[in-house]
Amino acid sequence: MSLSEQEIIRREKLAHLQSMGIDPYPAPLFPVSHYSEDAKKQYSDNNNEAFDVVVAGRIMSINDKGKVFFIKIQDAKGIIQCYIKRDEICPEEDNKILFDEVVKKADLGDIIGVKGYMFTTKTGEISIHSKEVTLLSKSLKPLPVVKRDEEGNVFDEVTDPEFRYRQRYADLVINPHVRETFAKRTKLMNSIRTYLNDMGALEVDTPVLQSIPGGAAARPFITHHNALDIPLYLRIANELYLKRLVVGGFDFVYEFSRNFRNEGMDRTHNPEFTVLEFYVAYKDYIWMMETTEQLLEKVALATNNKTLLTVGDNEIEFKAPYKRISIYDAIKEHTGIDVSGMDETGLREVCKQLNIHVEASSGKGKLIDEIFGEKCEKHYIQPTFIIDYPVEMSPLTKKHRSKAGLVERFELMVNGKEIANAYTELNDPIDQRARFEEQSKLMERGDDEAMFIDYDFLRALEYGMPPTAGIGFGIDRLTMLMTNESSIQDVLFFPQMRPEKMD
Repeated sequence: MSLSEQEIIRREKLAHLQSMGIDPYPAPLFPVSHYSEDAKKQYSDNNNEAFDVVVAGRIMSINDKGKVFFIKIQDAKGIIQCYIKRDEICPEEDNKILFDEVVKKADLGDIIGVKGYMFTTKTGEISIHSKEVTLLSKSLKPLPVVKRDEEGNVFDEVTDPEFRYRQRYADLVINPHVRETFAKRTKLMNSIRTYLNDMGALEVDTPVLQSIPGGAAARPFITHHNALDIPLYLRIANELYLKRLVVGGFDFVYEFSRNFRNEGMDRTHNPEFTVLEFYVAYKDYIWMMETTEQLLEKVALATNNKTLLTVGDNEIEFKAPYKRISIYDAIKEHTGIDVSGMDETGLREVCKQLNIHVEASSGKGKLIDEIFGEKCEKHYIQPTFIIDYPVEMSPLTKKHRSKAGLVERFELMVNGKEIANAYTELNDPIDQRARFEEQSKLMERGDDEAMFIDYDFLRALEYGMPPTAGIGFGIDRLTMLMTNESSIQDVLFFPQMRPEKMD
């Protein structure tokens, strides 16, 4: 392993500390009493009255004044300055080695614990007057230097995606504003949980390893179970298992599901992603549209305290109600072509006319999906329900109650991307078997995203599933909207990347 000059110096400091009897990685218990921002707020709220504090954090700046140091440390909530005077933390002459080795030779990135009391410096900065300093973890690798002025303006910000995504741990340290994105993600998920729990829903877990990858049209990841000597698939969706639970008598179930699809990667797709799905007995897709509007309005308020959000160059209003338009009307509106009565041959001619590349294995459903995706999707910036899909596009969806050839399905489009997909669920086992068999024919034609026949799910339906509405939300894309991030990699702690060559 090749080391930089700074890394060599830090390792030499480490060895010197150990030779002096100072443990650079002591036992983990350190009695922290306050976070930085909490301590500063309490001090201000109490009219700058001093009180004792114990804080811990990473050294982000060092101002050496000889026998006095001003060190700023960063913890989970912010940054606070520590005033450290040699004669105060080491009143005994023999103990001054602690100051010389732990404070004077400290490096940016070292993690220290500080005991002292709150006060205000002559320059007016709320700080800690340190009485005791403890080295908690020696940093052996220097952080990239990010400079900030007294007003908090950032200079030399580290923006390289390769570094930020691959070394997220360093990114979170040097770009603390990134943490807010992930804090909002948690608020988003908690607000959804609260909403669904208050409605009486039950949160459940379903298998990640599945013998049949069902519930969506997607290419799966394949693995092998040694003990059973069978192939298994990482789940592409949890839909069919949740509907099995509805068959079993749970009328309202939901799951935050980690799903995996062995497909392309771009700014809105990662092979590993999070989906929320929930299923409600005795409801339909119209009820689900109204529920979706209410849910997203609450999510926007929980994460941003408002429903009108800035997303890129657009202002998007999440307050209900949302526009509704059929997929055929959407295609006609944006292409001028009515595809509602076309067969596969006609749709292929339309794709050729519109310069849309399609595979020879694509059936009618995928052709319509390609036309909508290429020519229509990008136009729907404000939340819009695209409704009433052709049956060929929706093998798990109940046929429309009044429109032949269609099913009761919607996709929610926001900022030009799909955010949610919902159905009035197909609960007729005979019809479901026929739909699966059509998918099997597409698979024989070479469509590697066509659905497998799940015979156990068919057996479950034969016991009887009540009329049910179901939906799946892309949590990563929803987080992108709520945090105004343009790339899915920015809302995932550890996005998928090619393996790095390490020394």
